[in-house]
Amino acid sequence: MAVRAVTSRKTGEAKPKGRPRGFDRDAALQAAMQVFWLRGYEGTSLSDLTKAMGINAPSLYAAFTCKEALFEEALELYETAEGALPQRLLREGKTAKEGFAAMLRFYAGYYVQTDHPPGCMVVLSAIVGAPENKSVRALMTRSRRAAMESLADRVRRGQAEGDVPATADASAIAAFYTTLVQGMSIQARDDATRKQLLASVEMALAAWDGLMAAKSAKAKPAGQVRS
Repeated sequence: MAVRAVTSRKTGEAKPKGRPRGFDRDAALQAAMQVFWLRGYEGTSLSDLTKAMGINAPSLYAAFTCKEALFEEALELYETAEGALPQRLLREGKTAKEGFAAMLRFYAGYYVQTDHPPGCMVVLSAIVGAPENKSVRALMTRSRRAAMESLADRVRRGQAEGDVPATADASAIAAFYTTLVQGMSIQARDDATRKQLLASVEMALAAWDGLMAAKSAKAKPAGQVRS
C-alpha cells in the first residue's frame, strides 16, 4: 500500500500529502510489523508503535493514515518478506509430499527462532477482538484462507503431475496441514522447541499416504455422502 497522494491540477502529477517525511518509511514499517507480530493488533497501542518506529504520532498518521492502514501494510510486508521462502519450498518440491515436507520442516525451525517474535503473525495477530475491529479480523481471515488455498493448489498440481491420486480431497488435505501449521504457531508462543515441533511435523507427514487414500467426498456416489 502506497502513501496517499494528491494530484496537482497544473501538472497532473501525484504529490505526497503533507510535509516531507524525515524518517525511513521502510524501516519504520519493518519495526511496526515486529510489534504487531509480537503483540497482535489490539494488543498494540499507538505509543508502542511510535516508540518502536522512532517517530511521533503526527508523523505516523501522515505516512500511514491510521493504525488499521499501518497494520494492513505490515501484514503485506510480512507475507512478502517472511512468507516467500516457505512458499518457494512448497512450490519447488519434486512432488507434493516433498513440497509439504520442506515447508513444514522449515516452519518447525522458523517459528522458534529468536531474531523475531515466535509463531506466525497471520495466525496470531487478530483471531478474536472487539466488534469495532471486525474489518481487521476479516482481513486476517482472508489471509489465512489464501494460505490454505495455496496448499490445496499444490495438492491439485500433484494430481495433475501424477504424484497425488486424482480421488484425493485437496481441500481436506490442505485444511489438515493448515491446522498443523496454525497449532505449531501457537505452541511456539508457548515455548515449544524446534525438536517438539519437528516431532509433530514428522507424525503429520506419516499420515500423508492415508490422506492420499481417502477419497474426496465429491468422488463418492450421492447416496454415500454423509451430512
